[in-house]
Amino acid sequence: MENFYRPLTRTPSHQAREPAPGRLSVAGCRLVRMTDLRKTVENFWAFAEARDWSAFADTLAEDVVYTLPQTRERISGRARYTEFNREYPGDWHVRIERIVAEPSQVVTWTHFTVGLEEMYAVSFFTGDASGRISAVTDFWPEPYEPPAGRDHLTERY
Repeated sequence: MENFYRPLTRTPSHQAREPAPGRLSVAGCRLVRMTDLRKTVENFWAFAEARDWSAFADTLAEDVVYTLPQTRERISGRARYTEFNREYPGDWHVRIERIVAEPSQVVTWTHFTVGLEEMYAVSFFTGDASGRISAVTDFWPEPYEPPAGRDHLTERY
């Protein structure tokens, strides 16, 4: 199986370039420009909810990769990923429950409704140097009944 995770590497100091203007962060012992990936991801979900597919596509890098580990599916490219979302069946709606952000990575916990059905997703976003989303990995956990014998320790909600 092909390895899709690239290891972090350091750029030798003699090859490092000056960062572009803006906020700076230390990454691999050199300064790099930080972008507000959190805002990009917030816009990504807002544009998806609004069905504004042009604006949605603008949040994505041209070579974005979308991965669904549970179904072992992958979509490569802005146009295909945007079309995947545009064609998704049903009158679905999304709301961000929680967002955790670092300069180049964001995680969201989202609540989806499709009619009377409710689902939750956990999505991992990676950004590129321009502040666009370059990778999305989605997990769709299924609810299940807890194992017997621990009800004296837990409460159900």
